[in-house]
Amino acid sequence: MRNLKLLKSLRSSELQGPGSPQCLAVRADTGSLLVASHYSITEYDPRTGQVVSEASLTAEGFLPEDGSGMVVGLQDLAELESACLGTAGGDVVLFNFNTCQLECVGSVDSGLTSMTWSPDEELVVLTTGQETIIMMTKDFEPITEVGIHQDDFGEGKFITVGWGKKETQFHGSEGKQAAQRKTQPAAAWDDRTPRVTWRGDGQLFAVSAVCLQTGARKVRVWNREGVLQATSEPINGLEQALCWKPSGNLIAITQRHPNKHSVVFMEKNGLLHGDFTLPFSKDQAKVKDLLWNSDSTVLAVWLEDMTAGEDEQVNTSIQLWVVGNYHWYLKQSLDFSRDSQKAPVCVCWDPERPLRLHVVTRSWISVTYDWGWTTGRSPGLDATDNANVAVIDGDKILVTNFRQCVVPPPMCSFELQLTSPVNQVTFLCQPQRTNQLAALTSDGQISVYSQGGFACLVAMTAITRMNESGIYQFFHIHVVNLGLCTVCFYFRSEIEVDGVVVSMIHCSQTGTVALQLEDGRIRKLCWDRPEPSVEDWRDSSGCAINFPVPCVQTALGSISGEEYLFGLTDRSHLYAGDTELASNISSFAVCNDFLLITTHSHTCRCLQLSVLSVKGLQAALASDGGQNDETLRRVERGSRIVTVVPQDTRVILQMPRGNLETVHHRSLVLAQLRKWLDSLRFRDSFECMRKLRINLNLMYDHNPKVFLENMETFITQLNSISHINLFLTELKEEDTTGTMYPRPECSPAQAQPVSGQKKVDVVCDALRSAMESMDPNKFFLSILTTHVKKSVPELEVALQKVHELRVNPPDAPGSVSAEEALKYLLFLVNVNDLYEHSLGTYDFDLVLMVAEKSQKDPKEYLPFLNMLKNLEPNYQRYTIDKHLKRYRKALHHLSKCGEEHFREALLLVKEQKLYSEALRLYPTDGAHYKALSCAYAEHLMEQQQAEQAGLLLWRCGEPAAALQAFASSSSWRNAICAAQQIPLPPDQLALLARDLAEKLTEQRRFSEAALLLDQYAKVRSSAARSCWIKWLPMKQLTAFLEAQVATFTRHRTRLAVVREQKEKARLDMLDDDGPDCPDAELYSEASSVMSGSKYSHSNSRISSRSSKNRRKAERKKLSLKEGSPMEDRALMYALGEILTTVDKMRVHSALKALVLFQFDKQAEKLQLAYDDALQTMEAAVPEVWPEGLQNSQAPLTGPNSTANSIMASFQQQQRPAASQGQHNV
Repeated sequence: MRNLKLLKSLRSSELQGPGSPQCLAVRADTGSLLVASHYSITEYDPRTGQVVSEASLTAEGFLPEDGSGMVVGLQDLAELESACLGTAGGDVVLFNFNTCQLECVGSVDSGLTSMTWSPDEELVVLTTGQETIIMMTKDFEPITEVGIHQDDFGEGKFITVGWGKKETQFHGSEGKQAAQRKTQPAAAWDDRTPRVTWRGDGQLFAVSAVCLQTGARKVRVWNREGVLQATSEPINGLEQALCWKPSGNLIAITQRHPNKHSVVFMEKNGLLHGDFTLPFSKDQAKVKDLLWNSDSTVLAVWLEDMTAGEDEQVNTSIQLWVVGNYHWYLKQSLDFSRDSQKAPVCVCWDPERPLRLHVVTRSWISVTYDWGWTTGRSPGLDATDNANVAVIDGDKILVTNFRQCVVPPPMCSFELQLTSPVNQVTFLCQPQRTNQLAALTSDGQISVYSQGGFACLVAMTAITRMNESGIYQFFHIHVVNLGLCTVCFYFRSEIEVDGVVVSMIHCSQTGTVALQLEDGRIRKLCWDRPEPSVEDWRDSSGCAINFPVPCVQTALGSISGEEYLFGLTDRSHLYAGDTELASNISSFAVCNDFLLITTHSHTCRCLQLSVLSVKGLQAALASDGGQNDETLRRVERGSRIVTVVPQDTRVILQMPRGNLETVHHRSLVLAQLRKWLDSLRFRDSFECMRKLRINLNLMYDHNPKVFLENMETFITQLNSISHINLFLTELKEEDTTGTMYPRPECSPAQAQPVSGQKKVDVVCDALRSAMESMDPNKFFLSILTTHVKKSVPELEVALQKVHELRVNPPDAPGSVSAEEALKYLLFLVNVNDLYEHSLGTYDFDLVLMVAEKSQKDPKEYLPFLNMLKNLEPNYQRYTIDKHLKRYRKALHHLSKCGEEHFREALLLVKEQKLYSEALRLYPTDGAHYKALSCAYAEHLMEQQQAEQAGLLLWRCGEPAAALQAFASSSSWRNAICAAQQIPLPPDQLALLARDLAEKLTEQRRFSEAALLLDQYAKVRSSAARSCWIKWLPMKQLTAFLEAQVATFTRHRTRLAVVREQKEKARLDMLDDDGPDCPDAELYSEASSVMSGSKYSHSNSRISSRSSKNRRKAERKKLSLKEGSPMEDRALMYALGEILTTVDKMRVHSALKALVLFQFDKQAEKLQLAYDDALQTMEAAVPEVWPEGLQNSQAPLTGPNSTANSIMASFQQQQRPAASQGQHNV
């Protein structure tokens, strides 16, 4: 959907000579023109207007002096630094550029009718007056000479299987007469000379010549060795124009039909393959020549009227045709005046610049046209812009409204019919009016169209033109609407520009108008001043900015708040001002603060300009992108950007063959979603995310606090049970803003509103609370979903609500029934799981309701349920819990079933190892407790935990068994106490002491063995409890632990406040004094620690101190007083000390003593308090000692550092880490 835009046309009239030009060629190395006339050959540079070299053809006798001679071919030979020309008289002449000498390298007696060189300049084909073809090498050595007219078809002759003759075949609507119809001879104006054209690879060439028998033209294809390959079938109306497409197998020829004039395409086998119709009747004009450009994208058709006008002059024109999606578009039409002196006599494409066309008129005026590809898209940035794209197709403008629909070309939303071919189209750059367009036609008229339907015309030769002094002038046209159908144009201002303007771009947001000159210079048009002027484009530092090379496509955009002019060259280089961003760009567009590009590596990038610098853009375009890089996506090979729908997520791409594809680029989608979520447009966000398969967790993760505060707004906007349920079912704990959809660098991270709670639980609870307060009956299914979706599904609660709904059905309209609710619940949860959870509620009505909705056979569950109903309630619940493998609950219910079921309970405890739970269920002074303790002790003995087994046996009144357990575990103090409680005789006690001492000696516990032998080897009597290790009283331990936790929490809170104050002060100083302020770093945590240290200076007194004195001096500088310079360091040190103190508390010994003497509740309370303290401190470690802080505290090194200062700095960093390590141990 691209158009050809005329960038510049260079007209030069300095070239003059006798006669008129006949042949034209372009020197590829210098870009100068070679013009051969009836008298001479001239090398001319159109850029400087000077004749480089010239030689007379008549002086050497190659052409007659009366001007009747003719040059039939001209070719630049770069390797020989010469030009080769052929004359009708038969001479082949070389013109040396260095010496300006002419040399005849060969001659043909019968004369020459054409001379054509191969694209690689290795071969030359000459057609002679005797209707022969001579093929020669570049050294002019003959290869072969054959006749043009051959009776044989060629080597590619078709194979026939004899299925009838041509006369008996079907010929369509023409009937049988088509088989007997003779081929019509060539047109009367045909010059009847052979035409030769080469394929782009130089392997084949085609010759069009008038057949001697029929008088009609016939095309023959020859290979590089001069062997005939194929001959075209007889075709009526073939004309002389012939050109082989450089990159392809199609030969373009013109054909005159009874009712139309067409350009047809022929394959190398001589068969026709496609065509398009020229926009005039068959006898209106004749095609003088067809010319493909070097990259095969544009076909030039050189036309001349058949009949003269009233002034007896004929009109000449050149049309440029482009194909897309199998449709041929007329993109440009160059109309020359009826003056024969201004009519072109030589036309050729530039071999190096594909879109440059050279024209030389009869009066020796040379005109060079430079075109560029452009897309006529509306430049609007708001929702009123329809994302219109205008495509030029002759005298029609095909407009497609991409906001409403995507219509594949060549179709469109609507057509605008004009009276003349259109050469240029543009849209208005004013807010709210960007759907209006203006068209410039080939006859110099401007047509303006708007959505209201009015159209107006104004006669004008050009908007930008060069005056007589060579200075370009810019005319600002103002449009005034005088009524419903009357529109007036007038020139508002005229501004001179010191150069050739090749492009102009206007930004409706800033009002900036940028001009690009032919050499890449950028100018800013200040047209809103009383005296409009043109000035240099400058950056924020005042330096002039220009493109290094001219660009064919330009656009204005702001990078980090500074306006830049983007430009794309024909060599795929993208520039922002004078900075090259990338070198593999195929297309780009700027829309809504985004730069979208497609690359030759088949990717589409979308970069937000407001958050990137120029260097950031370069780095982003140079990177390959990560796994979750939202700025990058793969596209089809050769894709180009057509347009971007403003305030939307759609990007329209066109493929090389012409079809369109609509993609929703992830960057545009996420940017639009973030805007909608910030403005609380939850419904628009939800619809977009559902359609484009964006994870719905983003609705919460984008800003959790705002989402939870506007929960009722979210429910009201969605207003759909299915949509709310879809959102709930997609919830997961992952933060999508950190994984799938990373936040932009400029946006701050949103903190979780509820710490310590899981995200899914928070959202489910908040949604359920809001729905229950709004309309619990309407949102009943969604409320069930919130119970099921929680991290620990609340299936019992959901089933209970369904049961209540069944018992008390609501009368409100729109309420769901219990059957519908249960059916929905079965959709969310597996039926077997739901059946088991319903059984766990001990509600048999609910169980039956679930079972009836399942696929279970009643024979499977009815006997079991009937059996349960006949049991005692506690034993019934025990049976259900055991069936559901909820053994703890089963034990709890079984303990209430009485004495007769204790043996079953003991068996359950042993099987499931529920000893601790069982001991809590029975009184400590009962026989059941003793039996459970003995069973537990046996289990502990099997687990090699003899000491704990002994404690249990001792407390349940089994000192003899406890003595054996203590003795086996070498717990000698407990063993002596148990022995004295039995009591053992003195000799047996001494024997026990000696046995225990022997075991202690084997374990290298010599001091304990010596103490044991000294005190208990003889008879000693003392109380059992006096032998126990001294331990801190329970109340003192608990109070001390609570005090440490309170102090830790207070210091932790104060540390966060101090760090926040220092960071704020540092940022304020940076804002006031700039980034080079020497005091700014004093406010960071790392530097505040370092700045307080004096070890960075050489000091003999410090080096002489002992390590103990150094630590003491360091601690003196740490003050917990609020506002002290190193308060944060002091707080960190104090927190580390608390961690070490709590970790070293001998709680284990105290717990054993409490358990031994049956203070179970006090032991449990102490253990829970200690666990809570450890968890609190462990959770605070990353906050108090963050990883970044530890990394930033590098040892002080440098030329002014000493060994002592480096060591002291290192020790300062290791102290918090050591405290953390001790806590973890």
